Amino acid sequence: MDLTIFTQSTIPFTILGLLIFVYALFSISRSRENKNTPRKPPPEAGGAWPVLGHLHLLGGPEPPHITLGNMADKYGPIFTVRLGVHQTLIVNSWEIAKECFTVNDRAFASRPKLVAFEVMGYNFGMIGFSPYGAHWRQVRKIATLEVLSNHRLEMLKHVRESEVRSAMKEIYDRWLELNNINNGQNIEEAKPLSCEMKNWFGEITSNVVFRMVVGKRFAETQGKDATQKTLRDWSDLIFSFVISDALPYLRWLDLGGQERAMRKTAKDLDQFIQFWLDEHRHSRDDAGSGEAKPKHSDFMDVLVSSVDEAEMIDGHDADSMIKATSLALILAATDTTIVTLIWALSLLMKNPEVLKKAVHELDSEVGKERLVVESDLKNLHYLQAIIKEAMRLYPAAPLSVIHESMEDCTVAGYHIPSGTRLLTNLSKIHRDPRVYEDPLEFRPERFLTTHKNIDFRGQRFELIPFGAGRRMCPGVSFALQIMQLTIANLLHGFDIANPDNQAVDMREQVGLTNIKASPLHVLLTPRLSPYLYG
Repeated sequence: MDLTIFTQSTIPFTILGLLIFVYALFSISRSRENKNTPRKPPPEAGGAWPVLGHLHLLGGPEPPHITLGNMADKYGPIFTVRLGVHQTLIVNSWEIAKECFTVNDRAFASRPKLVAFEVMGYNFGMIGFSPYGAHWRQVRKIATLEVLSNHRLEMLKHVRESEVRSAMKEIYDRWLELNNINNGQNIEEAKPLSCEMKNWFGEITSNVVFRMVVGKRFAETQGKDATQKTLRDWSDLIFSFVISDALPYLRWLDLGGQERAMRKTAKDLDQFIQFWLDEHRHSRDDAGSGEAKPKHSDFMDVLVSSVDEAEMIDGHDADSMIKATSLALILAATDTTIVTLIWALSLLMKNPEVLKKAVHELDSEVGKERLVVESDLKNLHYLQAIIKEAMRLYPAAPLSVIHESMEDCTVAGYHIPSGTRLLTNLSKIHRDPRVYEDPLEFRPERFLTTHKNIDFRGQRFELIPFGAGRRMCPGVSFALQIMQLTIANLLHGFDIANPDNQAVDMREQVGLTNIKASPLHVLLTPRLSPYLYG
């Protein structure tokens, strides 16, 4: 009996001792593991200043992606810089970019909480600037399925084709008016039309995107000029440098007045998009809540039908979600498309032999008795290669939109702690001499021969102008369709020349968006039968 009592009383101590022993073994194992895999940080670039870090190196005269690319030549393909209080990882090779957006894709799936993303992005509600989470996943799913899917884009191809035709007619009519031509008279002595291409490309892109998102052409928008200025201000401010992003404790000072300007722009833009939302809600109410969604309804119709007015998703109410998502598609699609078209045409003007080959392909595949339609694009392989090469040399965002790690991870053998910001230098990756022979040369032929299997879909990291991983831009198909259709019709419909045979200025504007520093003016002369422009 005494033995039984003794045995029962020692059982808890035995179990406790066993647990302590197992924990000790686990601790020793973890200790050895940590010793075998040291938490080594990436190298940090030299030249940092106290408090400011490396900010002073990125203010010009060269664009930041060029400065960081030159630093990569010195410090290697992966290094860090300090942007004020924030440690930022700079990736300059496709191999390391692949590791970031495959093995560590979820770790780097979030965005930092920048002032512009908060003030002008509906408190981080815009899809491109939202932290990783339920709100971002739901909004991206809706946008991808309802406006950017291949099925939806096919349904709306008439929008793209009609807007390009309308823009072609507008140029032709201006050419007729310039030369005072009626019924084909005086064509032999006609002068070419001088055209600033950013506005022309902008009209096409804006009209297409607005029709897809809100159901009406931008050209017919009430208060168009004021709205256009507000959209331009938003684009200028969204990636502008704000000192409080680097030194958060100075935000209350609003040094430079940027936050004040952002708040004004955000307010003006919200009033504009609220008008469209009210109009859509009234149309829906007039039609009756029980009526089925129209087959060709625009994206805002889809959002109004899909999102319950009382629904809250990660702190974002229904109206804010609809406005933020609609604006995100409008703003993201217009700027990047225009920038790429400007660079593509600039490169063609600088390389007349490539231009001549592109026109020859169009004449062979399409002929001279009609304009280019979307079904022709699959046969225009050289034109596709031109767009690829233009985006290789001049990606619209040469430094990818900034990411932020949500958890500790390992990249290229280096320990990256949670909260580290990530910039991928697309410009440096796209000009890698290990991948591309003569990487600074404009050679579209490379994408028909040695690099013909490289595409934009985020699986070949040697060319990722749209990003990669789960935060990759979902609008790849739309962007390619509108860019190829626009540039194909322009080259097919008009002879293009440099004013006064001057060399094309290829300087880049200092900033995070790869904008051409000077306007692109060209001389246009119709080259097809007059009835095709009607």
